Parts: sequence; structure tokens; C-alpha cells
Amino acid sequence: MNPPAHIGIQVSANMLLKELHTGIVHLFYPRLCEGCSKPLVAAEKIVCISCSLQIPETGYYNIEDNETALRFAGRIPFEHAVSYAYFTNDGLLQHLLHGMKYKDKKEIGYFLGRQFAGCLQKTDWVSSIDLIIPVPLHPVKRAKRGYNQSMLIAEGMSEVLKIPASDKILERVRDTESQTHKTRAERVSNMSDAFRIKEKAPLQGKHILLCDDVLTTGATLEACALALMKEKSIKISITTIGIAVS
Repeated sequence: MNPPAHIGIQVSANMLLKELHTGIVHLFYPRLCEGCSKPLVAAEKIVCISCSLQIPETGYYNIEDNETALRFAGRIPFEHAVSYAYFTNDGLLQHLLHGMKYKDKKEIGYFLGRQFAGCLQKTDWVSSIDLIIPVPLHPVKRAKRGYNQSMLIAEGMSEVLKIPASDKILERVRDTESQTHKTRAERVSNMSDAFRIKEKAPLQGKHILLCDDVLTTGATLEACALALMKEKSIKISITTIGIAVS
């Protein structure tokens, strides 16, 4: 049975009013590109098309011996390790991640997670992932910032990949010193026993995807992986949005 004609007219009118309201809001409060600050058109999200083309993607997705994987080789057993884009000082990715971490621009995290996940869908291994786990923040730091930037990324990835993400599995038990200006050996020592699995976490037989924002020496991700590997039946893969390069 078809609905009465007046209902269809009402729905169309409501949609028109909604579009008109959105247009007026964008006229007075335009959405700006996080890269170049120019107004975004309707189909653009977070960054304009021009800036999105300037994000230096790595193309590592189906390259087994990529630079991300090589940074972990011989340190921990892992299945796959991939980074989305190259991270350089004063580059576009550095600018985006800075806004996400320090300017409360959470939507950037979701955006980057979704973009990365779209690339991971091209692989033949991501479908084997059971759970996405972000690198956790210490509760003190999380309370100060208000959110965990790695969880924002994980949630964006989860939305596209249809794989659950959880920040309730792994916890940070030591508020470690800043890793800036430390050598790789000092970073590894600084992160020793900084993480642990929460009690009765359902990880048996799971393939875990660890997620973080930027890979430098990999000491933090290594410490997370070692903590997770105390559950001996799991497999681990590693993903980061950026990989730091000179």
C-alpha cells in the first residue's frame, strides 16, 4: 500500500528545509580545510581534494618488507606492519596530527583512520583481524587531554573495516617520561613494563591490530606488543598513521 501523497510532500519539504539550513550555516560558518584553511565544498571532509593529494602515502600495504616492518624486524614477532603516510617536520601530516592531539580536533583522527582503512581494504590480510587495539594513554594524561588520539584513529578504522576497536583491553600502568630526545635504547628502557593486559581480556586465539599515530623508533608499540604476547595464543599486526622520516 502506497503512503498518502501528502506524506511524501511533507518528507520532501523537510529534506529541503534541512538542506537550506545546512547551506545557511555553511554560508556564515564555512567548513575550512585543515590543510590550507580554504572553504570545503559539500563532498569534501576535513581536507580539500588538493590537500588530500598532498598527504604523502607510503603505499606499503602489500609490500611485506616495507620500512615499517623493517623497524620491528628481529625485535618482536608480528604478522604485518604498515604505515599510512610519511611524517616529516612541518609537513601536512604533522600539521593534521598536531591539531588532533593538541587542539581538540577529534574529527581529524576519525578522518585519518577512515582514509587508512580504505587503503588496508586493498590487502589480502586485513580480513583476518579480529580486534583493533590503540596504544593506550596513562589515565592522568588521558584525563588532561580528554581523549586518546590513537582510539580516535582506531574508531575511524573500525567504521570502515567493520572490525571492533577497544581501549578496554590494554592499559598503561606507568606514566612514562617523554620519549623526545631519547636514544632508541633509552626509549625501550623507558617503556619497559609500561603496559599490561586487563584481567580476563578475551584475547585467546585473536589476531590483534595495534594502532598508533606516529612511528619513530617503535619502542612504545614494541612494549605494547610484548605485553599482549603474554597471551601466547594471539597474533599481532601493527599499524600507524605516520612513519617518521628525515
